[in-house]
Amino acid sequence: MSTPQLVVHRDKELMAQAAAARLITRIVDAQTSQGHASVVLTGGRNGNGLLAALAAAPARDAVDWGRLDLWWGDERFLPEGHPDRNVTQAREALLDAVPLDPERVHAMPASDGPYGGDPEAAAEGYAEELARAAGPEGHGAVPVFDVLMLGVGPDTHVASLFPELPAVRETERTVVGVHGAPKPPPTRVTLTLPAIRSAREVWLLAAGGDKAEAVAIALSGAGEIQAPAAGARGRARTLWLLDAAAASQLPRALYPAASA
Repeated sequence: MSTPQLVVHRDKELMAQAAAARLITRIVDAQTSQGHASVVLTGGRNGNGLLAALAAAPARDAVDWGRLDLWWGDERFLPEGHPDRNVTQAREALLDAVPLDPERVHAMPASDGPYGGDPEAAAEGYAEELARAAGPEGHGAVPVFDVLMLGVGPDTHVASLFPELPAVRETERTVVGVHGAPKPPPTRVTLTLPAIRSAREVWLLAAGGDKAEAVAIALSGAGEIQAPAAGARGRARTLWLLDAAAASQLPRALYPAASA
């Protein structure tokens, strides 16, 4: 797995704008080289902030939205259209404003969907969808994600992989149901660390002083069971995109003083 790289921006707004520009470039590069791109979205304030910045970016039209596959790293197991679902928030921030191919928008199942209120069945269904999309160049039963984005929680969780809970210990399945999450709602569906590590690039997003301790812990050599963000690595690149507040507890030697 790749060694983490850090980029620190002055504030969360600049971080979102720069991350959006970086994502546009990465998608265009992938589409140019292979004809399509595959991106895993994250929810939360930083993930949605990036999507809103992308929606406002003039360069967004450089993306061929019809040749982009979108997946999710996790989802709140709530009814379709619920305002707390990551896909609902993503549609409001960006997806409804761009000409995506609906067949290439791979939302995780809702609690009133084909699997009913069974998050394990929903997780298995999403794993099957990932496996169907995996090509011969894939690593395991998931597609080759060009970029997989993750927000970092104040407790170091990423996706819905929370410290010490069973999901973060999973070593074989690509998607699992989550019960008893420490932040609401307690029932979720999430990619596992093996699925996350299949991505070419993993980007971890953190802004705000409430994330500073989590960032410092995850980058200090902590184990992934205690600090799931520490286990999120890409095959080619692992990029931590931070604002100055989130980086405030890191040794300055870890990143250039003028890294942005």
